[in-house]
Amino acid sequence: MPPSVHRFYEEPLHFAYRRRSENNEHKATFHSHLGIELLLIHQGRGTMIVNNNSYEIKPGMVCIFQPYQLHHLTLDYSDGQAFERSLAIFEPTMYDSYFETWPTLHAFFNHLNREQLPFPCIYGIDENHLLVHLFRTMHEKLPSLTETNQSEEISLFLVTLFQALRPLWTLAEGSETALPTSRNNHQVENILRWIESNYASPYRLEELSQALHLSPYHLAHLFKEATGISITEYISARRIHQSIQLLTTSNKPISLIAEEIGLSNTSYFCKLFKEHMGSTPHQYRKKWVHHTFRLR
Repeated sequence: MPPSVHRFYEEPLHFAYRRRSENNEHKATFHSHLGIELLLIHQGRGTMIVNNNSYEIKPGMVCIFQPYQLHHLTLDYSDGQAFERSLAIFEPTMYDSYFETWPTLHAFFNHLNREQLPFPCIYGIDENHLLVHLFRTMHEKLPSLTETNQSEEISLFLVTLFQALRPLWTLAEGSETALPTSRNNHQVENILRWIESNYASPYRLEELSQALHLSPYHLAHLFKEATGISITEYISARRIHQSIQLLTTSNKPISLIAEEIGLSNTSYFCKLFKEHMGSTPHQYRKKWVHHTFRLR
């Protein structure tokens, strides 16, 4: 799926505390967000795919997903297991000025927002950690916030949250042993890397099969089993994801954007885009320009 669109000018913080999913309630799809997502996992098992690499999902895991960063969670609901998480999604430019008072913290905030990270998550956060306390406290405050104090309380929450996260993340980045990733899905990672290099060209399963020296049936079955969607569906999502970046960061015509994501038929691109996003590329670009104006 392409980026999730939150109306940040109406809801500046998309927040949840200990949101719980059971019995496959949380659907396994590739998706991304227009803002930063901070995800804290209290309970759950499975596999996460980010930047074409796979990571083990387990309790005490904190993840940062940057704007437009595709990620995918496959969850294990066997034996009555549930997926419980807290999350905060926000538009970073709306709160950047609040971090400027603290240069070191501001640099860390920009690092997580803009720079290429060596990994998207860290492990070992227990339920008594300050991060959990901050989410719980914000959860208790949110219902009583007014328009007058909402911005201040959200900014204080985010500043304190990143302040608590900074020493943990800095320690992990400084230590190779602090990357407890799971690489059981090597072949799926290879498929994703091939797609990343080739999605802008017409897709042929036979070419992928030859490149990875696996049968077409095995490739299709392996990918579907690991991600819950077909290779074709993922390529469509990746193309739409890229088209959204081009629509919102350039003035390129729709026909050229279609070509740059591997679709020579502009009408088909518009149809595919509307199926994913609920609007045409032109309508989406117009809405984005209006959204950007409202943020200023």
